[in-house]
Amino acid sequence: MVTFCLEIILFKNVFTEIPLFVHIYCELNSLVALGLNLTEGDIMEISQLLNIECNFSIVVHSALFVFIGMNDRGVILRAFEQFRLKSCVDFKPRAAEEFYISVESHKGCWSYIGRSSPGGQTLSIGKNCGIKGIVEHQFLHALGLNHEHSRYDRDEYVTIKYENINVSTTQETPYDYYSVMHFDKNAFSNGNGSTIITKSPEFQDVIGQLMEMSEHDATELNKLYKCNSSVSFLDHCSFDEESLCEMSVRSAAGDGWQREKSVSGISVTDLTYLGKEQNGTSFFMHFSTEGRNEGDAARLESKTLTPTRACKVQCLQFYYYHSGHESDQLNIWIRELQNETDSTGALRLMDQITETPGNYWKLHHVPLNANKSFQVVFEARKGAGNSSGGFSLDDINISETECPLIWQIRDFEKKLDSGFDFLLSPMYYSSDGYRFVAQLVSSEDQLQIYAAFVSGACDEQLQWPSPWRQITVQILDQNPHIQKRMSFEQSITTDPDLIRNGTYFWNRPYRGPVFISDELVFYNGPAVVALLTKEDLARREFIKGGDLIFLLTMQGGICEGTSENCFKFNCYIKSKRSIISKIISINVVHHSRYLSAASEALSTLIHCKNNSVKFTVKKRQLWLPEFYRKKYGSNVLGFTVLT
Repeated sequence: MVTFCLEIILFKNVFTEIPLFVHIYCELNSLVALGLNLTEGDIMEISQLLNIECNFSIVVHSALFVFIGMNDRGVILRAFEQFRLKSCVDFKPRAAEEFYISVESHKGCWSYIGRSSPGGQTLSIGKNCGIKGIVEHQFLHALGLNHEHSRYDRDEYVTIKYENINVSTTQETPYDYYSVMHFDKNAFSNGNGSTIITKSPEFQDVIGQLMEMSEHDATELNKLYKCNSSVSFLDHCSFDEESLCEMSVRSAAGDGWQREKSVSGISVTDLTYLGKEQNGTSFFMHFSTEGRNEGDAARLESKTLTPTRACKVQCLQFYYYHSGHESDQLNIWIRELQNETDSTGALRLMDQITETPGNYWKLHHVPLNANKSFQVVFEARKGAGNSSGGFSLDDINISETECPLIWQIRDFEKKLDSGFDFLLSPMYYSSDGYRFVAQLVSSEDQLQIYAAFVSGACDEQLQWPSPWRQITVQILDQNPHIQKRMSFEQSITTDPDLIRNGTYFWNRPYRGPVFISDELVFYNGPAVVALLTKEDLARREFIKGGDLIFLLTMQGGICEGTSENCFKFNCYIKSKRSIISKIISINVVHHSRYLSAASEALSTLIHCKNNSVKFTVKKRQLWLPEFYRKKYGSNVLGFTVLT
């Protein structure tokens, strides 16, 4: 593992006249116009080379943040997690080391190549540079990597159109069109056409991606630092090798987990190469509950894994296919070993899946908290009902990272082809008790992802307006190996001082109530978190088996107490003795379900905590966000309930 000194300083950017740098590549000419001494748009030149080691050595680090650019700070920290997952490079707080990286907010996005000088080496994450791919790009420069299209062999893969331009080492890795270090086709363009033409036309719209570092980027970095390990990655298995990734099968009832290509009688097939050509034959693991007795079980145990990070947090990620009976169980245990001589350990149940069979591959996360060496144990158990299927497993990944929340949209490809206005996620709780929901809005060729707070069990105990919680929405690249993924993500951070229309934007949810997942809740927001085109969905394995998967997180703050100790939200009505007037809006659409919901909502209000409260119901003009107005037009009734 290679560790680097880091001092992060986010200075206030007073250059309000500077153009926006939304994309490091499409705005490179603006950087030139600023008069910065940059090579290829984002590489800071120095007057002379110093006689020092070109790359950083193993040192200890520091991170210093000033209270500006809170969202960018979170993006930088998330980029660090990708370095830890994919490479041996780590970032730690600086103590008094001579060489370190000082991340500052200056004009644009730029860095030096490799270690340039003693003292704090500046790396700029300027205005609108807070995108994970841009941050990784600049840190890869600082760690010694040059642009992909500056390689000595680049002419074999791309053509540089010098007439359209406005006035490295390869570590023996293949040319990588997907590299985060590659400029896009219009970099430095004078408007007369593309400046980079790929020899293989299918990659013309691939180059210049800003999602995250590619598999070959990470390989080149590891070779540069002469290592092949990772800081936070622990294990992966897709069961394509007969060794089963050193996993062992244990069964108390005859045949247990079986390595299969397909299973007769049910539609399950391998997930790893679903939707594309297979390189050879691929497999998955299956436990059949058909014809078994209740209680029959089998276990699939991983090899022994040893956590190394101080946080002692791990995330188990896998796909499962449930084709059995709703009473069948998939139990996930960890066996934590006390010392090197302990071969049995103590089993702890971490999760249990018992649900109506879905007959599709479903992504699942299990947070682990092993402090010592451990094994993951998948136990499939036959339930009481008749079954013609069972449980299948594929594409397992284990890493020393926190588990995000999952929103898997079934048959999204069909929804996209047929057209939809918006889709709502389930409602989620953050680790410190804030409840939120995501919304996917489709308009013409674009997809917009919104986030909004919704009323939850902990609202009475939480701080409002919500301070500095970073909401991140990631569209998962469903590559089977977590280290090879290039997911698309963007973030937004709540600002407690943000005011819109005279109210705090991130205040306690008060609009509504509305029905989400058949529950009556209040909401506040929403805010746009991410924006992409529908064409972007074809760039990676974002859609697999017809499904699109979002990974959601809300990070920041300190959790004080648990939801079990919080006040349970029932209704939001108070008597005149405690509040002069409280307005409750009930949104009703001209649809039988929603008309019924309105009646139920009114009944709920009447039977609230204080039965003595009298209600006056008046029809009124209802305020709705733009995306609701577009969907329902005038077919909306508004009721004002006064107490």
